[in-house]
Formats: sequence, structure tokens, C-alpha cells
Amino acid sequence: MFGESKFEILQSIPSGVIAKSALMPATATREDVLARMRDLQLAFPVIFKPDIGERGWMVKRINSEKDVDNYLSVIRTNFIMQELIDLPLEFGVFYRRYPNEPSGTVTSIVMKEMLTIIGDGYSTFEELIMANERARLQWHVLKEKYRDRLNTVLREGERVELVSIGNHCLGTKFLDGNHLITDELCASFDRISRQIPDFHFGRYDLRAASLRDLARGRVKILELNGCGAEPAHIYDPANTLAGAMMAMYRHWRDLYRISIENHRRGVPFMSFKEGLRMYRKFRATVAA
Repeated sequence: MFGESKFEILQSIPSGVIAKSALMPATATREDVLARMRDLQLAFPVIFKPDIGERGWMVKRINSEKDVDNYLSVIRTNFIMQELIDLPLEFGVFYRRYPNEPSGTVTSIVMKEMLTIIGDGYSTFEELIMANERARLQWHVLKEKYRDRLNTVLREGERVELVSIGNHCLGTKFLDGNHLITDELCASFDRISRQIPDFHFGRYDLRAASLRDLARGRVKILELNGCGAEPAHIYDPANTLAGAMMAMYRHWRDLYRISIENHRRGVPFMSFKEGLRMYRKFRATVAA
């Protein structure tokens, strides 16, 4: 739901499969950040993101002390400093286990294709951005990020990953990866998920070195999102509205069944007042 602490959730995940992370207060200084990086044996670049937030809001790749200063000057909420996982493949893997069943399954996989341009030997950096439909929509950000390269010409076949954050709102293309769901993969994510207390439903956002490593659960988890997350394979451009609606119907049916079964086991429903308070906290954070 809105307002969850991403860091608290990360702490519940087995240490062998998560990126190194630290929770930093909104009042942190550059010296605080650098000291915590030394504690975690991290070097630039790293990732900063709000402890409460969504859709890529204020998620930034931090390459230098100057970037740290710039981020600290605008962030108004606690944030997570996270190891940059430089593995080539990024996925969103949705897991579901009914409380009365001994094991769960993977219900959705989205493959993330990062926003990238490829040189042709004669077009400038700016021309390549403007020729890419998704990149063009990010022009207001990219023109600042790459202002020193806009007039340069990329060699033929040269690839530049414009945005390294795997978020749909930042230009990443989401592709249906459900063909990757196998018994082995389901068992791997069931093994990871059963180590998280009272976890039944959510999407892992993660990176892996290969499809084989993904199937074996040899991954690095960046986030785990709960009932506010969706099976993101529905955003594949080749998907249909009817197909997406059917997927969401199954998704919400699973969520309803898990909620009812947990309630029968003594888990109270969230009250309207609690939900409203959590939503207002989230809105106040992203508006700051």
C-alpha cells in the first residue's frame, strides 16, 4: 500500500539476495552519506531513493559528491542509499502464496528493456534521442543530463543506456516474460519468499546476470512491493486491453482470497481511518 517503509521491507529479505542498503534521514549531510558508504564498503555510483515513494519518484543514480549535495538539497524525507547492482538483466517477479497452502508460485514476470540509443555514425546524440519515441518523452530530463554530449556523434552500433532506473515512467519498456515461469523458477522464489515472515503477495524488482541465474534464484533484489504493486507484464506494448484486464482480475482475486484467509487467521483488516492516514502521509511526502 501507499506509505510503506521500503527499508523495513528490505530488512525482512534474506541477506544473500538483496542489494546493500542503508536508511538515511532527511537531515543527513554529505559527511553522513560518505561515512555510511564507507561502513557498507560502497563506492560511487550508488542509488538514492525515498523510503516512501513510487513510480520512480526521486530515484537517482548518484555518481559523485556533487550529486550527493544536489540530492540532499531537494529531498525532504528519509531516503535509502543502495548499492548499484550492475547486472545486465532486470525483472519484476510477482509471487503469490495462499496462507492455507504449503508453497506458492510466480504469477507474472516482466522483463525490463532500459531506455537506450544506438549510434549510426552520423546522427548526433540529440537527434538519436528525438528519433526514439520513448526517449523523446524524457527530453526535459535528458537534455540536462546529457547537455555536454548533445552535439556529439555516436559511432555506428555504439549503445548508450540513457536511464539506468528500470521504471516505466522513466522510459523503460516493459515486456511480457511469463514464458520464463517454470517449476524451477517457482521453487526458487518460493524458497526465498518463505524466509520472509507473513509474506504472501508481492513483486520483487531485481537484477540477474542471466536467465539461468534468474531461474535458480541467484538474484539481487532491489525492492519488494506489496499489494499496491501490479503484475507489470501487462504493460507490454503487444498486450491487449482485454488481456491486461483479465490479468488484473486474476491478480485482485488472489489478493482478495489471501486477505480473507489471513483475516480468518486473526489478521485484522485495515480501517478506513488507517488507510486514509497512510495515504495522506504518502501524498504529503511526494508533494514536499
